[in-house]
Amino acid sequence: MRRARPVLAAAALLLVTGCTSDDSSGPGDVSGGEDGASPEAAAQVYADALASGDFADVSFGDGDDPAAVGEEYATTVKGLGELEPTVSVADVSEQAGAETPTATATFDWTWPIGPDGWQYSSQATLTELDDEWQATWDVATIEPSLSPTVTLDLVSLGSRRGDILGAGGLALVTNRPVVRIGIDRSKVAADKAVADARAVARLVDIDVATYAKRVKASGPLAFVEAIVYRQDEVPRGVLHAMRGIKGGAVIAAELPLAPTKGFAAAILGSVGEVTAEMISEHPDLYSIGDVAGLSGLQARYDEQLRGTPGQEVNAVGSDGKTREIFRVDAVDGQPLQLTLDTDLEIAAEQALAGVGPASALVAIRPSTGEILAAANGPGNAGANYATYGQYAPGSTFKQVTSLALLRAGVSPSTVVPCTSSVVVDGKRFENYDDYPASALGNIPLRTALANSCNTAFISQRGKLGQDSLVEAAASLGMGVDHDLGFPAYFGNVVPPAGETEKAADMIGQGKVLASPMVMATVIASIQAGKLVVPSLVTSVTSPAPEGVSGPGPAEAEALRSMLRGVVTGGSGSFLLDVPGPPVIAKTGTAEFDQGGSINTHAWMVAAQGDLAVAVFVDVGTSGSGTAGPILEEFLRAAS
Repeated sequence: MRRARPVLAAAALLLVTGCTSDDSSGPGDVSGGEDGASPEAAAQVYADALASGDFADVSFGDGDDPAAVGEEYATTVKGLGELEPTVSVADVSEQAGAETPTATATFDWTWPIGPDGWQYSSQATLTELDDEWQATWDVATIEPSLSPTVTLDLVSLGSRRGDILGAGGLALVTNRPVVRIGIDRSKVAADKAVADARAVARLVDIDVATYAKRVKASGPLAFVEAIVYRQDEVPRGVLHAMRGIKGGAVIAAELPLAPTKGFAAAILGSVGEVTAEMISEHPDLYSIGDVAGLSGLQARYDEQLRGTPGQEVNAVGSDGKTREIFRVDAVDGQPLQLTLDTDLEIAAEQALAGVGPASALVAIRPSTGEILAAANGPGNAGANYATYGQYAPGSTFKQVTSLALLRAGVSPSTVVPCTSSVVVDGKRFENYDDYPASALGNIPLRTALANSCNTAFISQRGKLGQDSLVEAAASLGMGVDHDLGFPAYFGNVVPPAGETEKAADMIGQGKVLASPMVMATVIASIQAGKLVVPSLVTSVTSPAPEGVSGPGPAEAEALRSMLRGVVTGGSGSFLLDVPGPPVIAKTGTAEFDQGGSINTHAWMVAAQGDLAVAVFVDVGTSGSGTAGPILEEFLRAAS
């Protein structure tokens, strides 16, 4: 017959004995006093030791040594790393009528693994000798299925990273086959590994000293990666040469990659092993060897894309065989849906491929605001100028100025003076270089826009109020910030500080700044006849700013007519034969100082059907001559 003693009763007993005992022993001492006076007290001391790994206060029978028990405990749980369990006494049951008083203690364990923890119960035998309850050690007290020489090991189960999807649900970033090149330290001795590392580094053209240092500092079983190639981009001869490097290793694997190496790279970002800084800032989230988004959308939406890694606890025998004891399955990451069109993005990047200076191309669907392409040229050094560049838009801003003038009562047919120069408060403004003399004189506003006459627009500044350009820009989607879920610059349009600044603002200089994205938004709003708010991440929506309305139907029609004139009889005439619906466009240049010399940004924007495009080149001769061919190539590819 067994007699159960609930833990609550044990607590009451401890309270009584604690008030009446003259024993000076501490609460963790079971060599005498109240801690050894009952099985409940002895069980609690044992539970505390199991939780901490320190068995110094536990009184063991059968010759078990607390230090030896501690060593065996540490060896058994070493594979669980720094995890610390919570151990509590669930029940203590005495065996009645036995010659030697005996009790069974039941412990409830919780290891911090998974959302609910790894929970189980184990038991230990307690025996009373000379009025002292002593514990019996058994490795099964740690986990009931364990036997001597069997240890616990915690294994991380990787979750599949969510794909980044584009228009039509097509995968932009998904697991694609790669080849990892490096050194396998287990193949060779340390000195040979370093020598082989130098050979691998020279073969794949990476810094020799840096890679050799990494290999030297690695563990004897480590694989030290030198470089990763897409499966179809491994340089010729590399795989053959690797066979002659004894410590070399070639591993087939998969990584989340875009269709091409440069595909929207500045926006999508990269994935790789977490950095020391990331671990330091988020120790609860990352650990050494974890893979996470390092930049761009991969970093911003890492929590969604990464998912939740799983964990598995195994019992590992002395023969190396494993047996699963507990498992928390990994939860795969969720996909991130974007609006990018794969074909248009590739076409945009191909159009920029031969451009030396920094450059960008952004394409938007006017009917919805969806960004279909956001390409950055090879001269950007990885920077995202497409949606976050900040440059003077030059004459492409005359779209905004034209809307402001329309609202001030000027019509497309209003005659304005296009002179060779105009002086405002002592500052001379001129037209762009090579402006045709035949286009000077008193001309309609539509002709001034088609030919991009700076002086004509500056001459009309007196008809605009301090906020006229600010309000017109907002109506076309410029100068008002939104959180779109990715880095997006909507431009800077502020009231001018004086007449000179106002004159410069009229032609897209002064304090006016824009990104290629926002200039595509401006012509998209004109094409759509409404305020367009661009979008890229479908889960993030941004409403139109409160109190801001788009262009009215008559305003939009007038602007489209004027911008069509740029193509039919102005600086964009080379777009006249592009297949498809009629094209509207505007060219632009903006002067800037670079190292004491004056250079020009080259811009061009256009819209055709349900497509609006902006092209920017940091340094160029003119909008039509530098940005124009890029835009034309893209439109022809998209048609």
